[in-house]
Amino acid sequence: MAPDATLADRLVADQFGVDGADLLIGGIPARALAERFGTPLFAYDAGLIRRSYRALAAALAGFATIHYSIKANPNPAVVRVLHAEGAGIEIASLGEFHAAMEAGVDPAQILFAGPGKRRSELAAVISAGIGEIHLESHEEMVHVAAIGASLGRRVCVAIRVNPIAEAQGGAMRMGGKAAPFGFDEEDLDAVVDAVAAHPHLDLTGIHLFAGTQILDAAVLIGQWRHGLAVAGRAAARLGRPLRTIDLGGGLGIPYFAGDGTLDLAAVRAGLPELIALRDADPLIRDAHVLVEPGRYLVGACGVYLSAVLAAKVSRGQRFLVVDGGMHHHLAASGNLGQVIKRDYPVAAASRMGEPVVGPASVVGPLCTPLDTLARKVEMPAMAEGDLVAVLQSGAYGPTASPVGFLSHPAPAEVLVDAGAAQLISRVQ
Repeated sequence: MAPDATLADRLVADQFGVDGADLLIGGIPARALAERFGTPLFAYDAGLIRRSYRALAAALAGFATIHYSIKANPNPAVVRVLHAEGAGIEIASLGEFHAAMEAGVDPAQILFAGPGKRRSELAAVISAGIGEIHLESHEEMVHVAAIGASLGRRVCVAIRVNPIAEAQGGAMRMGGKAAPFGFDEEDLDAVVDAVAAHPHLDLTGIHLFAGTQILDAAVLIGQWRHGLAVAGRAAARLGRPLRTIDLGGGLGIPYFAGDGTLDLAAVRAGLPELIALRDADPLIRDAHVLVEPGRYLVGACGVYLSAVLAAKVSRGQRFLVVDGGMHHHLAASGNLGQVIKRDYPVAAASRMGEPVVGPASVVGPLCTPLDTLARKVEMPAMAEGDLVAVLQSGAYGPTASPVGFLSHPAPAEVLVDAGAAQLISRVQ
């Protein structure tokens, strides 16, 4: 790979491949997928999902197991791939619980986090035998206890902790400041006492989630170190061992020029210290430690394909108008949390290897300038019918986007596995 290769070039070489002018997704030309399923579409490579899961599981072996944060991509076909690999599931709604169940997940392997759980949601998942509820407010604590009483059982719960600022890191902080997520770390002793006082609550664990899109292994190890310390403090206050320690997710993938890749070897190298800290405390040494990544497991597997409707020039600037856009892929448009909008890696999926002729803006069909998938991406000459691929699109796609905006059709979703493609769209 040339030293001046773009992020898109590197991803294509590492994750996909090329056959002539065609981008390959799971061994199938993008053009063949577009002809069969239409555009725009999301294509997910099951092989890449497995590769990501297995690499992370190997890196964490002996320290932690993996629960998939289903919010990243709740399509049951995707969930089924990860569940078959051995992943548990972390949910944040009853709808996600149903998606996990549709994928064949045992309720006991599901954790429920989120700052605003409805009573009806709590009753439904507790009745179904969910593994653990992560408490995030005193009101929620009361509701879960009441549901447990009505069912004549103790409900397994963990306390979600909003950690101190020193434990933060990543592209988006999930705590360390005033936040709706969990209980402030400063109040942990009182919260432990309150949970322990409810006879129908069984305090089994602690949950922390400090930040998202973390690409620095040292930041991740530091957060996990802090999580173990908080767990030890909670167990000491409780006066008995904890059974679970959820260290959260936040593992990142490269999206933009200059982004690095999370070094799993460096993560692995930092684990002996954490294992020693865990094993030194008799109240947490036997706890089940887990992490709950989402985008890290599925982000790289996905490609958003759209077809060029028009290639035009306006006042010296080249525009590729495509049939997909922000209504399907809000994150790629830069309108899902980005302060400074930057381009996802983009490839000319039907003109691979052709020389670039200059920058182009890739824009969608919506009547708003916000509908821009790429602002200044170097592209070859393109014409109507050519395909544009947005890479790193397996996470936070359709379900994180305003799919109903302007009433365009929903995108197809396709799973490619072992050279075969299957339509897995939930909305036809």
